[in-house]
Amino acid sequence: MGVAVSHWPLARAVSMAGQLGVVSGTGIDTVVVRRMQDGDIGGHVRRALAASPWSALAEQFVARYFRPDGRSSDQPYARLPMWTLTSNHWRKAVAMLSGYVEVWLAKHGHGGRVGINLLTKVPLPNLAVLYGAMHAGVDVVLMGAGIPREIPGALDRMAQHETAALRIDIVGARGDDPEQWMRFEPVAYESTATDPLVRPAFFPIVAAHSLAHMMAKKASGSIQGFVIEGPTAGGHNAPPRGPERLDQTGQPVYGERDVVDLDEVAKLGYPYWLAGGFGFRGSLAQAQEQGAAGIQVGTLFAFCEESGLTADIRKQVISAVKTGNLAVRTDPLASPTGFPFKVVELEQTLSQTEVYADRRRVCDLGYLREAYREESGRVGYRCPAEPIRDYVAKGGNAAQTQGRKCLCNGLMASAGVPQVQKDHALEQPIVTSGDEILRIHELLGDHGSYSARDVIDYLMDRRRDDEGQCAASRPLAAKADWGPTS
Repeated sequence: MGVAVSHWPLARAVSMAGQLGVVSGTGIDTVVVRRMQDGDIGGHVRRALAASPWSALAEQFVARYFRPDGRSSDQPYARLPMWTLTSNHWRKAVAMLSGYVEVWLAKHGHGGRVGINLLTKVPLPNLAVLYGAMHAGVDVVLMGAGIPREIPGALDRMAQHETAALRIDIVGARGDDPEQWMRFEPVAYESTATDPLVRPAFFPIVAAHSLAHMMAKKASGSIQGFVIEGPTAGGHNAPPRGPERLDQTGQPVYGERDVVDLDEVAKLGYPYWLAGGFGFRGSLAQAQEQGAAGIQVGTLFAFCEESGLTADIRKQVISAVKTGNLAVRTDPLASPTGFPFKVVELEQTLSQTEVYADRRRVCDLGYLREAYREESGRVGYRCPAEPIRDYVAKGGNAAQTQGRKCLCNGLMASAGVPQVQKDHALEQPIVTSGDEILRIHELLGDHGSYSARDVIDYLMDRRRDDEGQCAASRPLAAKADWGPTS
């Protein structure tokens, strides 16, 4: 969920409740480095680093980024170099260690299962993050926002500490251009863990049965199931199939062609979990009646007590839910990826276009940049949310910059690690959510907040007896036990 919304405390809480807790791996290197600059409150990052099999690298990490007294509120975070195809040994090490830290903390002290979610659209850090997560014992890898055909094979190779590579699409590449690859070489990082790693299960997140068929038949290695995600889910949505149509409010129109044929998915012989629009009481039973092994839910967990969203955002959202003064907009332009992106229309956040328009454009994180071929033949990087003049100078079309938002900085801010820019402006949050957000009022009752366990009880249709104890009216199926929840 977003950037560090489903952070380790939330994933740990879900896992300890018997479900699959999932940490977000997107931008996790920047998140962990910023936690260190904020003083590593509670000492959690250093505790995880001390348990890692890369002691020398861990010591360097602490020496470079840990500020015992934290930062002042007007002090900028030190920035990591933006990712490129030639990112150096240390840049990859930071991502590897951060993936390890987040999963280790989520799994520490209990026997529950933990997964990690990454975006196919952010390919450059993914191998390093995954290798670190595998050392921490991650059980499941989930990936959407694209077609992650090469990830299963990469997991196979990294489990044996072998070099893995992902092919990177280059905009403007010619037919005779050599393919470009992002490589990760485990042997470059001296580790005390030399035995083969447990290869995690892999669940691609797909929005069409044709994509499920492609992954089943053409993936570079084995997959263990699918997450079938509909357009009501939060974050990035798959574009509608067919010609683009917008409704009167400027939102994409989804139709029958965007409904996944579950019978066709079932024919592939893999278990699948349903996501998007399943955050309501009884949704698990309904999904299972449709042949699903279970459900994946994000929105209800995003605003619970253990969530990585700032306390202020959670309070604002819950207050707005109670009054009904809240809306979720599927913005076709917000994301630099070109995919529709769900944005919560909430007062005092940059999700409002008129507020965001006042922000000075800057691209200093670069996770969503695209690689392109320069006239010189070299590979360059650009983002339609960067300064328009810079984007055009790199060969980009100015029309592609219209309405684009810096999701990298906005989502970092929503997770409580906003950058202070050179003009002293504090980056403001962009909040994403699925359409089920108004269901939160059913969880609250007379309370002002709710926990991750409350969400699980609600989804499983467990009800409180007179003494406040939970009794499950319908037990969770064995297959659903293995699959995604948060």
